[in-house]
Amino acid sequence: MSTQAEKSRVFKALHDSNETFIIPNPWDAGSARVLQGLGFKALATTSAGFAQSLGKLDGQVSVDEKIEHCRALCAVTDIPVSADFENGFTDSPAEAAANILRVAEAGVVGASIEDYSGTGIYDFSLAVDRIAACAKAVAQLSFPFILTARAENLLRGVDDLDDTIKRLQAFETAGADVLYAPGLRNLDQVRQIVDSVTKPVNVLSSFMPDVTLDQYAKAGVGRVSIGGALANHAIGSTMTAARQMLDSGDFGWVKNAAPGGEIRKLLDPST
Repeated sequence: MSTQAEKSRVFKALHDSNETFIIPNPWDAGSARVLQGLGFKALATTSAGFAQSLGKLDGQVSVDEKIEHCRALCAVTDIPVSADFENGFTDSPAEAAANILRVAEAGVVGASIEDYSGTGIYDFSLAVDRIAACAKAVAQLSFPFILTARAENLLRGVDDLDDTIKRLQAFETAGADVLYAPGLRNLDQVRQIVDSVTKPVNVLSSFMPDVTLDQYAKAGVGRVSIGGALANHAIGSTMTAARQMLDSGDFGWVKNAAPGGEIRKLLDPST
């Protein structure tokens, strides 16, 4: 099993390579192992997908639950894992910094911090202070830790690209390693973000399902994540199968299920 330090070096090299990569979002240890087995180079947790796996809504997970989830995913994978760490589970810059060190101790080699409190977007100055505090904290670690700063405007109903760019630029100055504005809806917006900063940009692909990885690469994107989309896809397939059984007693959906032998090989290549 790779050490945390080894994973961190791999993760940093991915960001330094100038090659666009996909960082998919598993929702539990099994999906993390499957994605690793299929050949992805790094993973990121999904707050929504994990919450759903607990029967909760996004935003209802505690910091302790999130940290133990991250620990479980890191324990079963040999590739880097970054945490969707929501708002750091606090409004306070100092407490967010302390919490990000807690999740780093669980084995992740990166984490994202939002500028959304759960009820609204943070005041600009507070948002920047929070990223600065987290950047200062992770700089004390003995291995490279990739801090991603998220500007949540577009995802939270605030249609203000100028303010989003202003925040990302300030987050970069405050020490963020990756900039992320979930909710971008076209490549023109993506290019505006990429051209406004010098650090790698993460794009959430679920709002632009027709855009390919090659198109993102040509736009200058560093990495592409999918948020809760894979978890939702899995739930959607389950709902479709369940409705077929309930409505017509039809079990034909089984023919499209992944073979158990293939799943076993992805979970344990030695089998």
